[in-house]
Amino acid sequence: MSRDAGRGRGGGAVASEAENRAAFEVQAGYCDAMAAPVTARVSRALGRALTRETRVGRRVLDWTGEPVADALVLRLIGGLHALHRRAADAALTRVFSGAVTDEDAVEAVLGQVVARHDAALLPWLDGPPQTNEAARSAGLMTGLLHVAARFGPRVEVLEIGSSAGLNLLIGRMRFDLGGVRVGPEDSRIRIVPEWRGTPPPEAAANVVSARGVDIAPVDLGDLAAAERLQAYVWVDAGERQARLDTAIRAVREHGVDLVEGDAADWVEARLAEPQPSGVTRVLMHSVMWQYLPPKGQACIREAMTAAGARASAERPLAWVMMEPDRDLHRHEVSVRCWPGETPMELVALTHAHGAWVEGLTPPFETRDYAMRRAAD
Repeated sequence: MSRDAGRGRGGGAVASEAENRAAFEVQAGYCDAMAAPVTARVSRALGRALTRETRVGRRVLDWTGEPVADALVLRLIGGLHALHRRAADAALTRVFSGAVTDEDAVEAVLGQVVARHDAALLPWLDGPPQTNEAARSAGLMTGLLHVAARFGPRVEVLEIGSSAGLNLLIGRMRFDLGGVRVGPEDSRIRIVPEWRGTPPPEAAANVVSARGVDIAPVDLGDLAAAERLQAYVWVDAGERQARLDTAIRAVREHGVDLVEGDAADWVEARLAEPQPSGVTRVLMHSVMWQYLPPKGQACIREAMTAAGARASAERPLAWVMMEPDRDLHRHEVSVRCWPGETPMELVALTHAHGAWVEGLTPPFETRDYAMRRAAD
């Protein structure tokens, strides 16, 4: 899903230059925590290297709004990574390859690179990073296995916030989830997270169809759009990059059913369609609920509640989500099934990018997770 919060272009509070520079250190801290030393080094050096002598520097240092919430640093790092991937600047490549590690030397190189590529980098500040991580399907498939164990193997997936549609490939991926294997054995996309805790149910899950919507979907047939998506994956994350490259090829070869539209309108329309007998209709999403406006959230909740009241044993309904709990600083996999009165159940915890999944043991914690407020 597109992540543009609409900040940074007038209105709202104006951050000071010191606050905007400090955002680079904040981002570097996140990179340190996620074992991304090159990206951390680049982030810290950029915070010192930017000057008002370039348009990029002026725009960053005079940023309006909240630089951390706006992912300002990652916007610029994405642009630099794109230059590196195109081998557009030999000095920059030495930094991104890890050949240059001295802080002063990195700062000097980046200052020069921004000046040389000022015009090319400026558009990267126009919108926030858009990422689509195929490994998040590990958490989503964990939820689908709980659904399949209850209602049977055949599921129809409706995904909102699909971005480039990588998770719409979920029925074509091969998973190993704590020893529970599901999906085509010959799939080139293999998802094997570190498994912690209780394995998911040993159920078959047959995705008979997968459709998605996004307010600004990424067309992976467009080379520039694919490059942009690839550039937002940190240079340190070689495994993620390779998985993304494989998923992009799969989308180009086989396609996905992804349309542009409003999530709430699309969900209402899909839920009103006839549902085949023996197929569970599943609303699915990951790391996108917080970006929906409250009205959109309410519309989707109401539509799901109404559809749940119509659900039957022959035509069940489920809701599978992998979303962050910002109070507890963790990502959660939650499942709600109809017919049934059990509220949303927390069945697993997961790494933000799917590196690990921790299966939980019943009785599961229940709560109306979908009622949580969107992040500011």
